[in-house]
Amino acid sequence: MTQQHDEGTVERHLGRAIAVHDVTHEYISDAGPVVALEGINVEIPGGEFTVLLGPSGCGKSTLLELIAGLRIPTSGILTIEDARIVGPSRHRGLVFQQSSSLLPWLSVEDNVALGLRINGMPKDERKKRIAEELERVHLSDFAQHRVTELSGGMQQRCQIARALAVDPEVLLLDEPFGALDALTRESLQAEIRRIWQETGRTFVFVTHSVEEAVLLGSRVLVMSPRPGRIIHDQELSFAHARDPITEVRANPTFVNQCHELRAMIGAH
Repeated sequence: MTQQHDEGTVERHLGRAIAVHDVTHEYISDAGPVVALEGINVEIPGGEFTVLLGPSGCGKSTLLELIAGLRIPTSGILTIEDARIVGPSRHRGLVFQQSSSLLPWLSVEDNVALGLRINGMPKDERKKRIAEELERVHLSDFAQHRVTELSGGMQQRCQIARALAVDPEVLLLDEPFGALDALTRESLQAEIRRIWQETGRTFVFVTHSVEEAVLLGSRVLVMSPRPGRIIHDQELSFAHARDPITEVRANPTFVNQCHELRAMIGAH
């Protein structure tokens, strides 16, 4: 039997595997206890782009926060490479739907630098890393701008650059494009797919959009209405595609997989 140990003692490498073992999570509302998640068991291989798909309120974001270490489950355990998750870690980056986690009084460059400063990265190395990540998300020309001067899509790019700058093995994305207009969303979908293809990191992506799940994921986990359970687990076809998003949407396999997932969700 593999022994569990503190996450910090594991030798770091890209694309760590995640395991969720019999996890249930409750919280207390004004009306009393609410079961957000019940009996979640799933393994996410390292380097996979896994999408959590389901209706609003089904516990997708709660499960993501448990993986991030922002919450502790009521029962069950979560591990990364057999290391139990007991709190946040620099090895797990998190991108939210809203850009409110960015500091508006700082420049784009300084926002991206935050985690690197906290981790004590030397200045010269830090400058190089920031430049690399801003180039990756096409924000090099806006490094000195305040984030309040950026569009919504550019602010999300800044969030992604900040998360990637600390070199996480796992990137957790909570409906990062949900507040964006359709054209900006499509552009960022193509970018996040490219970044996953380039880096080999483990991505866990929350959405309630069937089309977005099929466009981006190598695998989708469909969740039931509350209490959230995993009711369907399916491999998807387009995560490794190099085709433009518009061409993927016209592919008959894409259309069929969207129909299958809608039928699965509708049956529950």
